[in-house]
Amino acid sequence: MDKKFDSGGIVFMVGLLLLLALQLFWTAPGVPLLAYSDFLRLVDAHAVDNLAISPTRITGELRLERAKTMLPASEAAAFGAEPAPYYFATTRVADDALPSRLASAGVRYSGALDSNWGGALLGWLAPLVLFVMVWQFMMRRGGGARDFMGIGRSRAQVYVQRETSATFNDIAGIDEAKKELQQIVSFLCHPERYRRLGGKIPKGILIVGAPGTGKTLLAKALAGEAGVPFFSISGSSFVEMFVGVGAARVRDLFEQAQRQAPCIVFIDELDALGKVRGASPVSGNDEREQTLNQLLVEMDGFEANAGVILLAATNRPETLDPALLRPGRFDRHIAIDRPDLVGRRQILAVHTRKVPLAPDVDLDELAARTPGCVGADLANIVNEAALHAAEADRPSVAMADFDEAIDRALAGSERKSRVMNAQEKQTIAWHEAGHALVAQSRAHCDPVKKVSIIPRGVAALGYTQQVPTEDRYVLRRSELLDRLDALLGGWVSEALVFGDVSTGAQNDLERATAMAWHMVARYGMSERIGLANCADHDGMARSLAGADGPRCGEQTAQRIDDEVRRLLNEAHERVAHTLAERREALDRIARRLLEREVLEHDELVALIAGESAPDGSAEQSAENPSDTKKSRSVEPAA
Repeated sequence: MDKKFDSGGIVFMVGLLLLLALQLFWTAPGVPLLAYSDFLRLVDAHAVDNLAISPTRITGELRLERAKTMLPASEAAAFGAEPAPYYFATTRVADDALPSRLASAGVRYSGALDSNWGGALLGWLAPLVLFVMVWQFMMRRGGGARDFMGIGRSRAQVYVQRETSATFNDIAGIDEAKKELQQIVSFLCHPERYRRLGGKIPKGILIVGAPGTGKTLLAKALAGEAGVPFFSISGSSFVEMFVGVGAARVRDLFEQAQRQAPCIVFIDELDALGKVRGASPVSGNDEREQTLNQLLVEMDGFEANAGVILLAATNRPETLDPALLRPGRFDRHIAIDRPDLVGRRQILAVHTRKVPLAPDVDLDELAARTPGCVGADLANIVNEAALHAAEADRPSVAMADFDEAIDRALAGSERKSRVMNAQEKQTIAWHEAGHALVAQSRAHCDPVKKVSIIPRGVAALGYTQQVPTEDRYVLRRSELLDRLDALLGGWVSEALVFGDVSTGAQNDLERATAMAWHMVARYGMSERIGLANCADHDGMARSLAGADGPRCGEQTAQRIDDEVRRLLNEAHERVAHTLAERREALDRIARRLLEREVLEHDELVALIAGESAPDGSAEQSAENPSDTKKSRSVEPAA
């Protein structure tokens, strides 16, 4: 693999060596340096003359004929054999007797100043130059220098059609959103068709949807279809710690877009930039608000037919500033919902194009088993199935691989290493059997696809998987009551069989309580509370007068609690009656779970109908717990 040669380190080392060489050149003496004791002996022997005495050094001429006999051989050899004059230097020592000694020896001398200006200048300049070089080297390696010098420049990445490989053919399950964006593509490709009739393209398009529904992919596909420059940037990239930087980046972004029009500017996660102004009482001169104000000004400054289209995506539209959402800025709002059954089927078909599928794979069944899943979830399921098949060294991906992938996505990976003792395993088996039996006994419950007591994920010791027969958007009261019964089936089963309950029903009780609370406080399904919505958007009870009024009083809150408790108690009585009547079916399901650990739908239906009985070995290993402990029906919670 080719790597770009980085010469920054070599340049830094060469510069450092040059500085050291210059330092040594300026500070090194240009003449032989004598010891001070040898200098004094040469003075007494009349072997020196014409001295220049500075505060730190003594330099002068040397009479070599007399000096050679008095100097060590190593120092005498430093003067060589060239003809006179010979110059020397020595370091000055604090010696008050030196002037009189020179006068008695008849040596001519004078005062001098230290003139090593090059060394002094280099001593100040070298550290400064070295610091600048180190700073530039470090900033260049980290990109900090470029970022600092271009702090007000936009960080948007520009793509062209060949770089944006996504097209509308890669998107499925959101046909309405694609149709709306195809009009934008048509305007960018054939603008005169609309301008001749006075039509104006929307200045801004806001894509709203849950995470993973394909908002960013839809924007890339729009750029790929239109074949125009595509500026992509995140909303958080505008906000910095320096005041005014965000506004400068907004200006620079739109200046670049105007130069390359027609083009598309895409801002992902717009809520990081466009939150409601003044929401914080201590915001003051907030940098984020300045950035948002500049964005509003730039959107107003567009000419309608300039060819620059602003595209933004968010999953929190309720937090955006109203001025950003008004017509003239974001004219068109495109909502992307979770895909329905047909949409999930289309999405699975897109993601399995390059995946070799076994003949038993049924995409319709997979779509039915993944209600509520978005495009990202389905892509992950396909990928997990392919990995599972590759690990088993199979030539194609089979339905069993998709089963494992769905279980992994919904409940987590298997944890067969988590060893449960016999008592815990029995508790989980009868708990899940209670869920499955009650769910199959209710007319409005989704049918049970699979029951398992294999631990998965972090806390799931078992699970009951229900698959809806169709997508539902509105639920009736009778349907919610049946679902409430199914949630309580595990807890009631434990109390009925063992005469005791475990902590394994915590999640079931949380969901059952939340469902009952919504029925009472939000859906108007309580006769005592009546036709009123007593909950705000945060799920807290509020006044019946409206969302802006005070929260509901203590009496209303108490009535809501009483109604929730009543619904749970009535559901408990219904479930206890069902399990007591069908106790034999409950035991058959639990014993088979202890034997097989996993039950599919057909086997579960046969066990409930009594058409299949467990093996004798299973009877011995999973003896009915109620034989050793008298079963009792638990009274409704007070």
